[in-house]
Amino acid sequence: MSSLSLRRPLRGAPRSRLFILAGIVVALVGFLGWFATGPLHLASADDKPLSQGKPVTASSLEGQGYPAKAVVDGDVKTRWSSAFSDPQWIQVDLGAPVAVGRVVLNWERAYATAFELQVSVDGTNWRSVYATTTGTGGTQNITVSGLGRYVRMYGTKRSSGYGYSLWEFQVFGTGSAPATATVNPPSSASQSATTQPTSGTGGTGGTAAAGYIMAPNPVTNVKPSHEVPPNKGGFHEFQANCSVSRTNLGDDPIVFPGLAGASHLHTFMGNTTTNAATTIDSLTKGQTTCKAKGDLSAYWMPTLLNGDTEVNPVGLQTIYYKAGVTDYRSVRAFPKGLRFVVGNAKNTDADKFLAATEEGFECGNSYKNKNIPLTCPAERSVQLNIRYQAPSCWDGLHLDSPDHQSHMSYPVDTHTASGWVCPDSHPVAVPKLEFKMAWPVNGDMSKVRFTSGAGPTFHYDFMNAWDDRTLAAMIDGCIVAARQCDPRGHDGRDDQQPAPYVLNEQYLLP
Repeated sequence: MSSLSLRRPLRGAPRSRLFILAGIVVALVGFLGWFATGPLHLASADDKPLSQGKPVTASSLEGQGYPAKAVVDGDVKTRWSSAFSDPQWIQVDLGAPVAVGRVVLNWERAYATAFELQVSVDGTNWRSVYATTTGTGGTQNITVSGLGRYVRMYGTKRSSGYGYSLWEFQVFGTGSAPATATVNPPSSASQSATTQPTSGTGGTGGTAAAGYIMAPNPVTNVKPSHEVPPNKGGFHEFQANCSVSRTNLGDDPIVFPGLAGASHLHTFMGNTTTNAATTIDSLTKGQTTCKAKGDLSAYWMPTLLNGDTEVNPVGLQTIYYKAGVTDYRSVRAFPKGLRFVVGNAKNTDADKFLAATEEGFECGNSYKNKNIPLTCPAERSVQLNIRYQAPSCWDGLHLDSPDHQSHMSYPVDTHTASGWVCPDSHPVAVPKLEFKMAWPVNGDMSKVRFTSGAGPTFHYDFMNAWDDRTLAAMIDGCIVAARQCDPRGHDGRDDQQPAPYVLNEQYLLP
């Protein structure tokens, strides 16, 4: 696609004495104003684009003549242009997290009518700070508020049959977050920013600050329990048995809220309505593939592939709700709307991955595998298995955080009789989720992988939409009561008789 830039030449004209006199008067007024109100504002750090000359990457190029780096070269005669399809994106790496305050997009004639501006501290987890479906092109000067090292324009609808094209992509801001509206983030992510409305992933929270979504009812009066309970070594758990509800969707309502197809393909379980536009409100109106009818939560993970063939778990899968701390009596229900990501889609540390699992990847009699085994016994009963555990300590303040993990923490081993205890930064003990997944694949496993990559990139997402009363009853009747329960909240072991059922035969709370 070619572009023609038309510019009208400046016309020179001799200055008249009157014009000169007027200029002197204006200057005197400004000078006098300095004494009355202080110095005039001439420039600030915000006037210099932080993006100038920084590394840039893009989803695609129309051709080598339209490189991504053209948008930060300061030359309005060079431009980036994408492939002729939706969606497309371009992002700049500022080198370190900054408080982004303004973005200027200088569009060529091929512009975005629908796009988002997004920020990220790690280049993986993104938060939208601006969105429109009525873009008009030209030069757009957009005020935003968000903390990020990376800033991205994510286009979802083009103005024409061509791609997206920018002369310049300028990011303005300061090297530290503003001091207003701090919401006591965890010590691992001590960042603050101006308070702004909750994003579309909410539906139950109050405000969001720099990617944090506040819980509507924060828990601030809890200290981690160091007490030693009775029956310390027993079982304290129940099961959520859920089957696959949706597959082959490149959606992720936590990491890419509202951006259909922006993610790698996922396999969803539980709620039947989960998609990129999912909110807690939409989940509560949906249906579930879980046995417990009160479990309307959304669970999802990267899809497993054998070559190019999608492989999904068959039948009910087990998601354990366990006590992650030694004092199981301190475990309480998740707040409605809590969400988090377990693991990392870009993980390359196989040892770190193995440490968060029960037995690593399993198939047949092969255990403790850091990665997907190259071969498994070619027997009908053999499947690839994984049991991957989530953090079980909550900060009590946030339903979500910028990286979708910092508001959660794994418990720590005190090496005393207290055993495993939540850290002071995350004092609220909640159930420990453990995905126990089985995929019907065996034999030659050399082409088996996840849509996120190799085995250690396995991860999963959770958005809590349990009926509050049902979840509380299951926790109290199973975890706190030191029982090993099935999906009805029943412990059938002989030594636990008589063991009441929490749910009735229809898996509903009576």
